[in-house]
Amino acid sequence: MITTNEILDTIEMISQQHLDIRTITMGISLRDCGREDLRECCGRIYDKITKSAENLVRVGEDIEREFGIPIVNKRISVTPIAIACECCDTESFVPFAETLDRAAKEVGVNFIGGFSALVQKGFTAGDRRLIDSIPEALRATERVCSSVNVASTRAGINMDAVALMGRIIKRTADLTDGQGCAKLVVFANAVEDNPFMAGAFHGVGEPERVINVGVSGPGVVHSALQKVKGQPFDVVAETIKKTAFRVTRMGELVAQEASRRLGAPFGIVDLSLAPTPAVGDSVADILEEMGLESVGAPGTTAALALLNDAVKKGGVMASSNVGGLSGAFIPVSEDAGMIRAAAAGRLTIEKLEAMTCVCSVGLDMIALPGDTDEATIAAIIADESAIGMINQKTTAVRVIPVPGKGVGDRVDFGGLLGSAPIMPVNRCSAREFVARGGRIPAPINSLKN
Repeated sequence: MITTNEILDTIEMISQQHLDIRTITMGISLRDCGREDLRECCGRIYDKITKSAENLVRVGEDIEREFGIPIVNKRISVTPIAIACECCDTESFVPFAETLDRAAKEVGVNFIGGFSALVQKGFTAGDRRLIDSIPEALRATERVCSSVNVASTRAGINMDAVALMGRIIKRTADLTDGQGCAKLVVFANAVEDNPFMAGAFHGVGEPERVINVGVSGPGVVHSALQKVKGQPFDVVAETIKKTAFRVTRMGELVAQEASRRLGAPFGIVDLSLAPTPAVGDSVADILEEMGLESVGAPGTTAALALLNDAVKKGGVMASSNVGGLSGAFIPVSEDAGMIRAAAAGRLTIEKLEAMTCVCSVGLDMIALPGDTDEATIAAIIADESAIGMINQKTTAVRVIPVPGKGVGDRVDFGGLLGSAPIMPVNRCSAREFVARGGRIPAPINSLKN
């Protein structure tokens, strides 16, 4: 039974603590859409998406209105286009991105993910064509998100792909004044059921259609910790765990209802503490509530490890369908506390890299000087990939070199993407390291069954 107090607590979480359903994401398989003829292939993709997701936005709005739970985004993820369209007779994959964008606008979703390639062990011809098309695809579209998986614990790190993505990120920044890089993620150990952009894609092991829901509540966790100020860390962990349980139950309710109304299987609830630039909706505030003077100070990594672990434990107790990334995100531009610490010089890229060892993703939404060279970007990707590979976890890099901007300048990405100070980068050259190419072998722990 749900008690009156639980109902009132949930109302308070929504009205005062920024609790929301961050996204309902419909995954759609495009594996049956590949054709040699470009026009036919694009037509089949457009028809499949618009038919499958024609009611997605309406259903999301109906649930939001009837349940009183804010649902911020309605999104679509599709089979990685490099796989779905491998057989198409075309050199450029930009037409597929434009088709995805047109379909997303037709059904009214915020973003569509899946302009993606999985190259952790090597390239196919389709992978190469898609990756080469990314800069122009992101310039030509508004709602398309792209991702490339360059490493895994099983396969190691494809350093040729890492070097290529350094060049692709630079070219995308130049073509889009940096904005396109906010929709481009480089992964290690990418998961197939992630509902969050920009890294969402519909994995090849997924069903024809599926509903995945992403829940977010940094403000709720922060508020809960204010009530145990000064208490030992085991009390802190238990408080976060109980809060995550309640948040996940709400996400499960929305996911089940959306699944029923849309006639698509319920996939997972992703309980990720995804912040926004709004005051009171910050992961950094949670860490500082634990006693840190500022995020980035000594102790930050330990505090984040506790937070991430407790969130996962609470979520798993609340639902049998917890998946995706589920933990804590640390995007600089999307978190008011992170922005504050970075602008004051208290939070560095090196400290953020250490934090990624224990959080859900990686170096996320970090603005770099426009003259940062492609080898440096590639080396940053290699470092982050190594963390993911060795620790058997998902890591990612979403960095944004902003043309014409230098350290101390500020860039505004708009909306939930927020704004960020340009952060300094180590200027030691990585050119010879990146130029070696080849593959960094999988670690010994990849042999575990």
